[in-house]
Amino acid sequence: MNVLILGAGYSGTAIASALAPLAMSVSGTTRSAEKLGRLQAAGIRPILFDGAEISDELKDVMRETTHLVQSIAPGRDGDPMFRAGTPPLAELLPRLEWVGYLSTVGVYGDHGGAWVTEDTPLNPVSQRSLERVEAENAWLEHGAQRGIPVAVLRLAGIYGPGRNAFRNLSEGTARRVIKPNQVFNRIRVEDIGAATALLAKRGMGGVFNVTDDGPAPPQDVVQEAARLMGVEPPPEIPFETADMSPMARSFYGENKRVSNARLRQAGFDPDFPNYRVSLAQLWTSGTWDRK
Repeated sequence: MNVLILGAGYSGTAIASALAPLAMSVSGTTRSAEKLGRLQAAGIRPILFDGAEISDELKDVMRETTHLVQSIAPGRDGDPMFRAGTPPLAELLPRLEWVGYLSTVGVYGDHGGAWVTEDTPLNPVSQRSLERVEAENAWLEHGAQRGIPVAVLRLAGIYGPGRNAFRNLSEGTARRVIKPNQVFNRIRVEDIGAATALLAKRGMGGVFNVTDDGPAPPQDVVQEAARLMGVEPPPEIPFETADMSPMARSFYGENKRVSNARLRQAGFDPDFPNYRVSLAQLWTSGTWDRK
């Protein structure tokens, strides 16, 4: 297995760590020269890629790639690998055996707090979610044409070491915004890595929701983190009067409970099935503040 992760950021690095024991090589791209050393320290061969021009170095790696993870967000021009001017993927990736495409549960839109599955009709609201649906379809179509399994991983809200309610509390940015009956779905970053590794190892394609078992109100997570830290939680703020950016407010316009039953049926057992288990582990292990 020769792995290439396009966009080896927070989730991509966790995926690289999970795939490393199965792989002969793991390469990953970043836009920033400042991050090259960080990727190398994580055991990833670092390659600069701005999402547009494919360097000779990246082309060399792509020619040997058997397992591709695409984590770069699409833009208005679509997925970077399917934009006008990009060489045909069959030429760039002649040895490709499996693709994992990282998408988002935002493609479902708002369902008033009801449960959704991978079979729920998509109703993307934001431009970024519309772009994700187009990218999902492009990858699934490409896989069907070439006979290559493509796993679309629809990720819930990502958190873990260095990105969590403890950090927000310690930095004074945590807030308890109250919107009645609002829930969010979450996934620990290490579980993203483990789920991707499982699907890659088994060569499984299809659409999978990657989320934990417990959709929950966001204020409950902050309160639990404050309890573990032994500090007072921030005051409750009604959603209607909260000072929020348009993007932050837009997240509250989508309310749903996302099922992970299909991923569990595929054999995945998350290490962090809910935020309480996960926060307790982050706190007792001291990894919550890890850079």
